[in-house]
Amino acid sequence: MSSLSERLAAARAEAATQQGKHAADAVEETTVVSSPSPEAPAPPSLDKAQPGAGPAASTGPLSARAAAAGAEGRPASRRTLAGQEIDRIEDLKASVHAELLKQLGPHLYDAEMDQDELDQTVRSVLSEVLGAQDRPLSAADRARVTQEITDDILGYGPIDPFLRDPEVSEVMVNGHDDVWLERDGRLMKADAHFADESHLRRTIDKIVSRIGRRVDESSPMVDARLPDGSRVNAIVPPLAIDGSALTIRKFSTDPLTVQDLINFGSLTPQTADFLDACVRGRLNVIVSGGTGAGKTTTLNVLSSFIPSDERIVTIEDAAELQLKQDHVVRLESRPANIEGKGAVTIRDLVRNSLRMRPDRIVVGEVRDASALDMLQAMNTGHDGSICTLHSNGPRDTLARMETMVLMAGMDLPIRAIREQVASAVDLIVHQTRFKDGSRRITHITEVERMEGDIITLQDVFVFDNSAGFDENGRILGRLRTTGLRPKFLEKLAYANVAVDPTIFRTERI
Repeated sequence: MSSLSERLAAARAEAATQQGKHAADAVEETTVVSSPSPEAPAPPSLDKAQPGAGPAASTGPLSARAAAAGAEGRPASRRTLAGQEIDRIEDLKASVHAELLKQLGPHLYDAEMDQDELDQTVRSVLSEVLGAQDRPLSAADRARVTQEITDDILGYGPIDPFLRDPEVSEVMVNGHDDVWLERDGRLMKADAHFADESHLRRTIDKIVSRIGRRVDESSPMVDARLPDGSRVNAIVPPLAIDGSALTIRKFSTDPLTVQDLINFGSLTPQTADFLDACVRGRLNVIVSGGTGAGKTTTLNVLSSFIPSDERIVTIEDAAELQLKQDHVVRLESRPANIEGKGAVTIRDLVRNSLRMRPDRIVVGEVRDASALDMLQAMNTGHDGSICTLHSNGPRDTLARMETMVLMAGMDLPIRAIREQVASAVDLIVHQTRFKDGSRRITHITEVERMEGDIITLQDVFVFDNSAGFDENGRILGRLRTTGLRPKFLEKLAYANVAVDPTIFRTERI
């Protein structure tokens, strides 16, 4: 009996062994012919080894390795196919772009051509060129290619969506593959890039050529503007070592109003009324602050207080002020041509504006010897002039003004310059950009008179930061009155402008 049992057990073991071998052979053959899906269930003989079926158990690692190899091979092949598809789309874009340039030629950069007409022409030619391509395109790819080429031809390439985004205030391109944005006062890297350096240079050339500027190795720096008034600065190699750099500071199509500044916390209603009275009362005002502090925005708001029955002459490096009055003459400086001739500076324009019978002279930024001509204009009956100036504070504003007057090359004693400044300037509005990205007016300061060799200043409103910051790091301070009444209230009264004296009471703010 025992011998029979032993023979039966041996027979079963041999049968199981033969079955395991056949299963292993089948799995190996399947693996060679087609890689199995990772989600497909494994053969039963591989899930669990049968007792005594030693050869069957050894098939597990082999099939697992085959399945892993198949799983690894598929994403790699998919990545390869995706890369080939991207390359095909890029090649198609390049060929379509080249064909568009060939057909449209100089019309793309014609400043006289109507934008709607150009848009229709480009889209018509683009549709024809895409239709003539022998490479099939899906609807999604066709829409994508159309949008990207349209942005490149009619707009400014990969940065065009950010220029349309109202939440983006500045676009910075540090080379063709490095784009940064300023959003809500904070810097962040953009998920965009130009195809190469030549693509970036084409975009820069398109911007500057439309306003008669140029940028090349002989003139590698340029200040320009977009049609909406956004300020553009470009610098190219050899001065820009890592590739061309493009900086665009955007300005809203609908410029900010004084109510917007109040809502942002940059002003209070009382200080807004005070500044309104100062502008209408023909005080000479300097808006000072650091780079990106919001000086031009504040200048635009102050200029909106000018009565509509006065003649205003604006002078800028790149025209970006957006005045709503009816009688405005806009002047813009001009760089030298390729021969180094023909430059017209801010100083030239300030001198020329004095012969244009201006009621107000508004200078976008005083940064050189034009300060002397601006002071002379303020001291020769052109009251109510407004300008901006880079500085770190009200006292530093006067020091910079003195330095720029000396840049005119005239051997004037410091006391004479300070007497001119004290006589010409009535008010300094200083603006600061804080760490949280907010821009606030921090000082509204009266320029009083000379005491000895020093110009005395008196703060009328000062930013109070005693409240500190909230849990999100936003500053909680605000402008508060110092309780002092400015001396120029008599000058305002002479111009028939009344100021509510209660706004200087400390308990009111």
